[in-house]
Amino acid sequence: QVQLVESGGGLVQPGGSLRLSCAASGRNLDYYAIAWFRQAPGKDREGVSCISSSDTSTYYADSVKGRFTISRDNAKNTVYLQMNSLKPEDTAAYYCAALDVQAWCVMLMPVSDYWGQGTQVTVSS
Repeated sequence: QVQLVESGGGLVQPGGSLRLSCAASGRNLDYYAIAWFRQAPGKDREGVSCISSSDTSTYYADSVKGRFTISRDNAKNTVYLQMNSLKPEDTAAYYCAALDVQAWCVMLMPVSDYWGQGTQVTVSS
């Protein structure tokens, strides 16, 4: 099993940046694809980005392409989500998840037994 802990959320003005971290324990992260999802109040959970376990291919939702960058540091057992040019519509709770099926990573499908507790991102002036 793997345990995930997100950090790095906060309040930022539109146009600002944040870097989220997803730290793992219990098992090496390089076994899993790691995805970021977000959920705003009253909305469904939305796939944001994913990085594969093997070739580190990356996938992004159209709404964040060109603004967000996902990366992983297997030595630190951590995955990062660099978020630039933030918009008010990016406001949500952000969750990382460990995916053991590559297809879920490509499709940004929230199919996982392993989730972090979430970190809140609020973009507001």
